[in-house]
Amino acid sequence: MNVLVIDVGGTHVKILATGQTERREFESGTTLTPRRMVARVKALAKGWKFDAVSIGYPGLVLGGRIAAEPHNLGHGWVGFDFARAFGKPVQVVNDAAMQALGSYVKGTMLFLGLGTGLGSALVVDGHVVPMELAHLSYRKSTIEDYVGLRGLERLGKKKWREHVAFMVERLTAALHTDDVVLGGGNVKKLKELPPGCRAVDNANAFIGGFRLWAGAAPSRGARGPQPARRARKAKRGRRHE
Repeated sequence: MNVLVIDVGGTHVKILATGQTERREFESGTTLTPRRMVARVKALAKGWKFDAVSIGYPGLVLGGRIAAEPHNLGHGWVGFDFARAFGKPVQVVNDAAMQALGSYVKGTMLFLGLGTGLGSALVVDGHVVPMELAHLSYRKSTIEDYVGLRGLERLGKKKWREHVAFMVERLTAALHTDDVVLGGGNVKKLKELPPGCRAVDNANAFIGGFRLWAGAAPSRGARGPQPARRARKAKRGRRHE
């Protein structure tokens, strides 16, 4: 089965299909509605053959359906019929869950995405459990306000790194994890990784999208295939405007 994977972010939408070696992308932002996203993706994926679609969505997804409007995109995502729009079977998952699935090896793994906000997911014996750890209370606000982009800009790198290390230590202890994975665009701003952590590239989201259709769907827990080499090569794809 050929799969088109769409990684929807607050600043860019990135796509990759089975058999391709270079991802393609375009800018997103507060004016991007799901209808516009589908139209842009169809145009950008012209020439690519695919039988199914995986979508990583930057917000709450319950039972394969978007349950809340995104903070950094346009409106109309809740209730939108992606399968009808693409004319293909579609699976929608939280974007952090998709990257977590693509980063998973074994045991209990905690994924934390350090990006615009804080993405989080737990993978237990192949079962993906999307989480909303970003909204847990922390000091005078939430965890996301300290380790997300707002916290980085407000606190500076040194203080931000301290909060990231503290968060990882507490969450790891609470969840009894075997593996802690840090992803997202801001992981490269860490001077050193917290103990017991490994960093992954955002291209793992594509691997997760492929795995959704390879027997490793969130509701199943089957072991997915080994990471696709083509997705690894896609981490430096060209940008399409």
